[in-house]
Amino acid sequence: MSPMSDMRKQRTPVHTFVMCPLLISPSIKPSRRDLLFLAGGAALMSVAGGPHHARAQTAGADKLKIATIGAGREGGALGALLVKAGHPVMFSSRHPEQLKDMLTGLGPLAKASTIAEAVAFGDVVLLVVPYTAVAEIGKEHGIGLAQKKLVIDVSNPIARRDGEDFVKQVNAEGGAGLATQKALPGAHIVRAFNAINFDQLAELAHRQGEPAAVPIAGDDKDALALATTLIKEIGFEPVMVGGLAMGKYLVWGGPLTGVHTPAQVKEIASTLK
Repeated sequence: MSPMSDMRKQRTPVHTFVMCPLLISPSIKPSRRDLLFLAGGAALMSVAGGPHHARAQTAGADKLKIATIGAGREGGALGALLVKAGHPVMFSSRHPEQLKDMLTGLGPLAKASTIAEAVAFGDVVLLVVPYTAVAEIGKEHGIGLAQKKLVIDVSNPIARRDGEDFVKQVNAEGGAGLATQKALPGAHIVRAFNAINFDQLAELAHRQGEPAAVPIAGDDKDALALATTLIKEIGFEPVMVGGLAMGKYLVWGGPLTGVHTPAQVKEIASTLK
């Protein structure tokens, strides 16, 4: 989670489409006027949202349930992309009643809840909180999180926010990644989305040409495979940089900060130990 995530707000646009009777009853013989209506409607859909927006406001049976612990700028932006990919997403905070504005426009797949409700709900959990809260999350919800298929650790220790001494303590424990595993024993953790600013996610998702890379780090083979699938679904290219011990480099301000191609991430990662 970037330090900018406390300062700015992401909103998801709302698009409304009209259903033509031709699409409901095959017995209606289309007139020339009807055909022009359909053509205009198709053009509107293309301009307004594109296929990635239009395709998913109903969850398929194969869609994993996603929970976020933390629903700030980064959690909101990532959750919105997962909703658009067709996943039911439960955004949680200690004050879920304050999430109404964030949910506006995301549709029926997006819900707000307490942290405990979200942990019970999700197959996959996104941990998107200030890093000082990770240990407390572990104490309160560690048993439930250890039962999940995947915990994506998006949280970063940031000296400006968390304090220099705290960051030194995290680094002494092996850095972000190993410290998260210590706080959440038994959880299947993959670090990801730690070094891309929240306000770039929507424009980078499914971008034309070469996809934007997302460096990932983890020790659990199945969790890494699942994280890879989800990251590709929302329009990015995951690039493995190593185990959780390498998670110390997946932080804001580190060598992998910013937008990179997959080849660039591999080149940078090859220089890290």
